[in-house]
Parts: sequence; structure tokens; C-alpha cells
Amino acid sequence: MKKKMEKALNKQVNAEMYSSYLYLAMESYFQSISLSGFAKWMRGQVQEEMFHGMKIYDYVHERGGRMEFEAIAKPETEWKSPLAAFEHILAHEQGVTALINNLIDVALDVRDHAAKAFLDWFITEQVEEESTVGEIVARLRLIGDDSSGLFLLDSELSKRVFTMPVK
Repeated sequence: MKKKMEKALNKQVNAEMYSSYLYLAMESYFQSISLSGFAKWMRGQVQEEMFHGMKIYDYVHERGGRMEFEAIAKPETEWKSPLAAFEHILAHEQGVTALINNLIDVALDVRDHAAKAFLDWFITEQVEEESTVGEIVARLRLIGDDSSGLFLLDSELSKRVFTMPVK
């Protein structure tokens, strides 16, 4: 694996671990405002982002590379509302999509077709992430100040179960 690709993948592992850390902070936020269904949904996100980071970590090692760890930034811990938290998530996931797109650009630049093929899975994953979060944002906007709607959505989100994707 070329060093440029290895370095870019190292940065992405850090970004995925930050995402996991951010979702853990959001889980704590939702627990603190008694929305346990939202918190459970966030726990699934924590697990999913950890999986993403480890998938890249394993790939780097499979290709003979090495991980070099940097500090993980401290995430925010407070939001004005559930809607504000999910709008933050949507913006964050859009940023992650941009990072994945940049990784594809690096793979193409260094002519690493194996990395490009590996990263295609993440492109598909990001489309799903943005769609799911975008739908929740839209629903929270429709709910507005209706607490019964919020509790109904909380109940629905509590049903999420993280299933480890097949590599």
C-alpha cells in the first residue's frame, strides 16, 4: 500500500472513532433528558462507527500497512433539543461522506484499485446513513413541540438493534 493511501486511511480511522465518541456523547445526552429510545438508537450508532473504524484498521493491516494513532477530538455534549442533535448528526454524516469521497480520490490518484474497491462499501453505507438520519430530522421537524409525537418516535427508535454487517 502506498504511504499516501495508508496515511489517508489512518486519518479515516481517527474520524470513525471520533464519530463513535460523538454518538456516545449523544447517547448520554438523550439518557439525561429521559429519551431512552433515542439513547438506544445512538448506542447502535456507537457500535456501527466502531465497526467502520475496525474495518479500515483491519484492511490497513491486511495490505501490510501500519496504524499511527492521533488523539481523538472531544465531541460536543449538549444540544438545545433532539432536533438540534439530529441536525448535528446529519451535518456530521455529510462531512463523513466528504471524507470517504476524498479517500476515493486518493485511491484513484495513487492508482490503488484494491483500496477503491474496498471504499465502495463505505460510499453505499454513507448513502444509507444520510438517508436514515435525514428521515429522522424530517420527522422531528414535523413533530415540532408535540411531546406525544416525540415519545412515539422515542418508542420507535428504541427498537433499533445493531447487527454486525458481513465484511
